[in-house]
Order: sequence, then C-alpha cells, then structure tokens
Amino acid sequence: MKPGCDDLRQSLLLACEWMVRRAMWSEDELPPPQNPYGFRYSSWKGAMREYDARQQQWYVFGPAWHTGQAAKALVLACRATSEEWLLEGARQAAAFLMRERVSDKRDPDCGLIESETAGILESLDGLMHLGDETGDPGYWDAALAALHWVERTMFLRQEGLFLDHYDPYARKATSLPAMVERESPLPGRPLLDDGVFLRGYHKTKDRRLRNVFFRTAERLLRDENPPGNFALYSPSDYRTGSNHPRQACWWGRPMVMAGKDSGDERYLECARRAAQWYVRAQRVDGGMFRHTRGDFQTPSFGHAASGILFAAVLWHDLIVAGKSDELREPLQLALSFGEAMLFTQPRDPNLAGAVLEKVVPPPTEPTGRRSWCVTWVPLPTSRPCPWR
Repeated sequence: MKPGCDDLRQSLLLACEWMVRRAMWSEDELPPPQNPYGFRYSSWKGAMREYDARQQQWYVFGPAWHTGQAAKALVLACRATSEEWLLEGARQAAAFLMRERVSDKRDPDCGLIESETAGILESLDGLMHLGDETGDPGYWDAALAALHWVERTMFLRQEGLFLDHYDPYARKATSLPAMVERESPLPGRPLLDDGVFLRGYHKTKDRRLRNVFFRTAERLLRDENPPGNFALYSPSDYRTGSNHPRQACWWGRPMVMAGKDSGDERYLECARRAAQWYVRAQRVDGGMFRHTRGDFQTPSFGHAASGILFAAVLWHDLIVAGKSDELREPLQLALSFGEAMLFTQPRDPNLAGAVLEKVVPPPTEPTGRRSWCVTWVPLPTSRPCPWR
C-alpha cells in the first residue's frame, strides 16, 4: 500500500478483522435461527454471515457468494498490507467452498457448488485469487470445474443468458420467477460477474469459456438500458425504474476486461457509461441510495454503502486503464464515505469493524403510518455531471 495511506490501511485491517473474527463462522453446526432460508451444508465452518443491527442477530444469506467474495477481499488485503493472517482467513473461507461442492469426476454434477448460478460465479474469483497467491492448484481446479459445470448445465448459448436455479436431486435447471413471470418473459439472465469465464480462459486457453464471456457481454450491450445499467434484468426492476446499486458494476466492470482482451472499444464505452451512471447516482456525502431510479431520484432512506464502494472499484479500473482520469474525485469521495461508515467504537461489539450498509426508515406508528415521512426526492450530486 502506498505511503500516506495509513488511515485507509487501518480501516481496511479493522474491516478485515471483523470479517475473520466476527462474521466468519467457526463451527460445523449453525444455530437454526441463523439459517432462516434453510441452506443445507455438511459443515458451516468458514462460511460468512450477515448481521442485522436492529435485531442484533446474525444470519446467513447467499453463503457461497459472500464467502467467495470474502476470500477475494482477504487475499487482496493481504497483498496490500503484507499481513499474513489475512491469507489464513481467506484459506478458511475457501475451505468452506472447497468442501461444499461436487468433486467426484464420475458425477454429472461435478463442479457444482450449491448456490444459485450468480452465487456460484461470484464465489469463484476468491478461489482464483487464492490459487494465484498460494500456488495451490486445487483452488483453480475447483473454480474451473465450477465454470465448466455452469457452462454445460446453466448457460443458454443461443440467448447469451443463464438459468438461475438448479435442483441437484431432480437435476433440473430453471430461471428466476422474476424473469419468466412478466409481460415479456425472458428465459434467463446475463451474468458477467467478475469476468470469471474470461479469467478461466486465460488460465486454460479453453475457448469455450471465452465464448461464454463474450456471448454474455454482447447480450448485455444489446439490452443496456438505461445507459450504463441493465434495468431489464433482476434484481433491478424495469417496471418501477428502480436500479439495484451493484448491478452496473457486476456487469459493467467486466466490460473493461472485455475491451482489453478484444480491443473492441464498444465494451470500454459501456464501462465508461456504467461509471458515469454511478457519478450521477453519487450524492454530496459520497454515498448513494439502494433504490436509485432512472431519473436519479431516490427515497429518503435506504443508503447502500456497498453500491458506491463497488462503483469505486469500477472507477479505479478505468483510471488504471488510462480511460477516465476524471473519476479520481468521485473515487476519493466514495472511499471517504466508506471510511465514515466504518464502526470503530460501537456499543454493540458485533459491529466493531463492520461497515454500515444502509439507513432504514424509522419504525411504523401503531396507526400504521411512518413516524417520519418517506418520499422520493431529487438529491444533488457533488459536482456537475457531463450527462446533465
């Protein structure tokens, strides 16, 4: 990490310590109240949990997805700080994923990690980074097996879309209800998360993986709307115009990789549009709101720290690529916002090192009305936007 970043370094280490010491489960059994969605795993050791500060209760949601992303964060933090305990935390997280998968090569579902398709793909970058960092080929082998399983089982090649759900007992794949139960049904969603198929191609030179990546990228270019985002697809809601705060990064950031790999400027232009979408969504305090509409109006509550910090990663990639130096100011503002959302001395010890994700509306009165009014209001950005 560069000199002059001591405060940021300490914030990073505090957040990582929260992940490893607090959020990561250390036992085989998980108390039933912490598993409200009924996930089934042979052992929960190493899995990441969520924390509801209002209820002061831990729970699991998307454990494969969040655990894989935690492994990636810990590996990258280790590279930045040279703190070896971070790498051990990443190994513990990866052990959960390595254990909770189908590894028997005789099984038709070899490679499957029990999760939705998006959750599987978002778990893999952590394994890839850990494999690169440790030199242990087992992590890459598991990630590649998962990619091949997704490619042959969940990918709709002609559409450039993925099915989301898989029943391992019936060996049946289906799409999200949100995609098929609509006026104009779609058979699946495009998933470009972390560019893992392109990373897999560069590791193996298997062109099937590259083909999946670019077919998906082309589908996203075709369906991009609003500019820089993809409201047609869940979890955004095209009917209300509400855009999920991380979606523009999930599918816009890998466009930087697509542009570098192919030399096709269309992909980089899409990444730039995604970056500018976030510039318009960013507010004067550096944050953004979860329910940001197409006209960039928002409710009074529902901040999304993860959204603007995902934007910071996209902005950073474009700056490094030499494509958008004007993004330095919003990037710095986003990082300042993230540090401000870090709990350093909370009364609840479970929050020490956590980042406040959202500010929720106040409680409802007995009459059924909110004690404060929640309205859609246009909030100003911190700078003129080139799209305005």
